[in-house]
Amino acid sequence: MTQLPGIVDLSEIEPNTRRGGDLRALLTPTTVGSTSGFMGVAIVQPGDRIAEHYHPYSEEFIYVLCGQLEVDLDGETHPLQPEQGLLIPAHMRHRFRNVGRVEARMVFHLGPLAPSPPLGHVDTEDADGVPIAAEPTHTAVGRVAERPQVRS
Repeated sequence: MTQLPGIVDLSEIEPNTRRGGDLRALLTPTTVGSTSGFMGVAIVQPGDRIAEHYHPYSEEFIYVLCGQLEVDLDGETHPLQPEQGLLIPAHMRHRFRNVGRVEARMVFHLGPLAPSPPLGHVDTEDADGVPIAAEPTHTAVGRVAERPQVRS
């Protein structure tokens, strides 16, 4: 089967505000049949944030289009300016804040894809910055270990 090109307009995608900001995944397995990753745009208003999370299976690539952002990478704060790119390795906790006076926009791409969408994104705090309680998971030897909740 041949994969066809896909064009998706930002206005066609419903905003996802559950983690803060306005996240719109444009090019995904669902929207265009992508097989190696997905791409979207994050729109963050002044004073707003995207909650801390990490991706256990994917690297995340960020390109800042406009606005002034700060990103926390495993607890260390870094400024992000327009026309800068950022690579976030798999498993690295990260959150974004718009510290400027105008809307910030960044393009994000994640790849490779997780084995299933709910496994691709682990929230470590809610949109207000409140830590998410770990949920128990069973280890190979039957003990219970703690891990953050996985949300899509």
